[in-house]
Amino acid sequence: MDDTIGFPDPGLDLSDGFKPHTSHWGVFSARQGVAGLEVRAYAGDPDPNGIIDNFPGALRHQARIAQPAIRRGWLERGPGPDDRRGRDEFVSVSWDKALDLLGDELGRIRDARGPGAVFGGSYGWSSAGRFHHAQSQVHRFLNIAMGGYVRSLNTYSSGASSVLLPQILAGYEDITKRNVTWEQIATETDIVLAFGGMALKNSMVAGGSISKHVERGAMAAARARGCEFILVSPLRDDLPVEAGAEWMACVPGTDTALMLGIVHTLVGENLHDQAFLDRYTEGWPIFLRYLNGESDGQAKHAEWAAAICGVEADAIRKLARRLAGKRALVTVSHSLQRAEHGEQPVWMGMVLAAALGQIGLPGGGYAYSLGAIGYYGRRVNDVPGPTLGQGRNGVADFIPVARIADMLLNPGGTYRYNGETRTYPDIRLVYWAGGNPFHHHQDINRLRKAFAKVDTLVVHELAWTATARHADIVLPSTMTLEREDIGYSTNDPLMVAMHRIAEPFGLARDDYDIFADLAERLGVREPFTEGRTSRQWLERLYEPTRASLAKRGLEAPDFDEFWARGSLVVPQQPDDGGRLRRFREDPVNHALPTPSGRIEIFSAKIAAHGDADCPGHPVWLDKTDIPKRGAPCFLVANQPVTRLHSQLDFGGHSLSAKHRGREVARMNPVDAQARGIKDGDIIRLFNDRGACLAAVHVTDGISPGVVQLPTGAWYDPMDPEDEAPLCVHGNPNVLTRDVGTSSLAQGCTGQLTTVEVEKFTGNLPPIRAFDPV
Repeated sequence: MDDTIGFPDPGLDLSDGFKPHTSHWGVFSARQGVAGLEVRAYAGDPDPNGIIDNFPGALRHQARIAQPAIRRGWLERGPGPDDRRGRDEFVSVSWDKALDLLGDELGRIRDARGPGAVFGGSYGWSSAGRFHHAQSQVHRFLNIAMGGYVRSLNTYSSGASSVLLPQILAGYEDITKRNVTWEQIATETDIVLAFGGMALKNSMVAGGSISKHVERGAMAAARARGCEFILVSPLRDDLPVEAGAEWMACVPGTDTALMLGIVHTLVGENLHDQAFLDRYTEGWPIFLRYLNGESDGQAKHAEWAAAICGVEADAIRKLARRLAGKRALVTVSHSLQRAEHGEQPVWMGMVLAAALGQIGLPGGGYAYSLGAIGYYGRRVNDVPGPTLGQGRNGVADFIPVARIADMLLNPGGTYRYNGETRTYPDIRLVYWAGGNPFHHHQDINRLRKAFAKVDTLVVHELAWTATARHADIVLPSTMTLEREDIGYSTNDPLMVAMHRIAEPFGLARDDYDIFADLAERLGVREPFTEGRTSRQWLERLYEPTRASLAKRGLEAPDFDEFWARGSLVVPQQPDDGGRLRRFREDPVNHALPTPSGRIEIFSAKIAAHGDADCPGHPVWLDKTDIPKRGAPCFLVANQPVTRLHSQLDFGGHSLSAKHRGREVARMNPVDAQARGIKDGDIIRLFNDRGACLAAVHVTDGISPGVVQLPTGAWYDPMDPEDEAPLCVHGNPNVLTRDVGTSSLAQGCTGQLTTVEVEKFTGNLPPIRAFDPV
């Protein structure tokens, strides 16, 4: 095993006053020095993430919220729909007044409308700590104080795949967290075919803590051993240079067609594994009729695929031959399913791996979203971690997470989801803590209209994000550095004692303390707090881990010792390939949790839904959002390099990557020259939904006809009074479409849309996104 992948823990360096802490992007230690906050990456991390350098400049930035604030219109006129959200000024108030007003409003909604009129909108990601996890805190509060809330299902990242995969292969975590690991790739894999790539900027972050970034080292070790990497993407850097990848630039959104062409070649040249298909899969003969054109009159041969995806037919055939007979790994990134008909490439990637006969082999088969996040492709911890109970939600209603604007704009309207026709609830109050929908959600101008429909929007936030600026009640919350917690991830063995590094900014308070005082106003303080302080909760949440270690005869320090030490390494399960390996070894006694117990190339269950936009097996479906007059370029709106989502966009590391204060887009020299655009210019990107400004970097590392602009630049409207104002900072979600992937999953399609680009020659508007309110 490569030493960049394994443990043990060398320990955190806590000398010179440094204290342990962790984040979604890495373990570190920090101290308040003479010159301000100092951070130091964990010495055991072979490839530390530079995002930790956002902390020093962000800790006391002017964008931080210093005290509770109420939107003037809500304060003077009371709750109700109001299109002044995002346009109105705020009035600073005391904590007592803010909590009294909010308590009264929550009581009004609870008594007059019931908990089904409340949407608990937290999306998480605010802290790697397991107690001060904002999503858990707000959901626990709403369950106890309100009797529940309308919840969201799935994620913006994996909305299509998380609905599809359990029905055709296995549970989502079985495929992402208990399947092919980086250790296996380093030692076993012969060839990796990466649709959408495995960009390090994505695997550098995790939902919990992450102590070692091993992906770069694993790919370098695999390549040194002779493993080949093939990247299918419009962006050359979607695999790191260490992989030495061959770049196959495919037309965005056409990966399914390319996969069909590969499989058609495998079958036509008898290079597929028919024995595997016969023994382990369901519905291959039905799919084969489609592949050969018997069911629709069009064979999916290499020439057909080439005309759609822009890859030459000979290259498709050669690729199929290279894959056959090798320990081949097919990966499909999150990005492919964050687009129109996003279910199809996920499903087709699995079919390609099955046709190669590789599923379940060490380092081979199908690894959906490997490289998409830091805890995929790693071993699973073998002891329980700290988890805060959220109580019981008395409301059964839910929406797919990317349908928030639809819900608020269409109360009582119907929509299709996973074979059901569902009805949108009538939401009167939205409570948001630990997330920023103005980063995650598509078509910001439509989202602004949606938030205007509710009676009250409540936001806990540490800084004046666009979400906070559109709220009615804004409650300042602490940053992770300003509180104690326990950092943990189910796929990282280092548990971290997160010490407080700095005092809270202004009057900011922990979410837990805010909810405790609010619960008191609603008569449920004791059920919410259970009589515990934050420190007592940490001791309680640590105990299951300690008890499990002690039961196994392993070192099990008490909480005080763990806290003083700063970290603890916990045992992990063996790298045994999980459910898919067991299924391959014994498909009878270890059947998959699909309706047939097998790999479902054809799903009778999905076919029975009767939804044309997601039939019973993977197919090529023509797209509606394609380059056209007025929007001739594809826009790829992917994850940023210098921050997690939109977090700490005002931090030094994030700001250092901007040009003239704006986010930087990339485009090919051919497209730039045709528009008179040069490297470093300011450009205007626009379509019929909106427009934004960005700086531009001209590079041959992006396909012609494609513009790439990362997400996460804080929305900064030039004139908030406009219905569709120009975003001067470079937020691509003023351009993306707010439609679902299909009737099956209703996932986010924000990764891919179409735009026009022109050089901006006017007076450059100032950036005000980080100005205090």
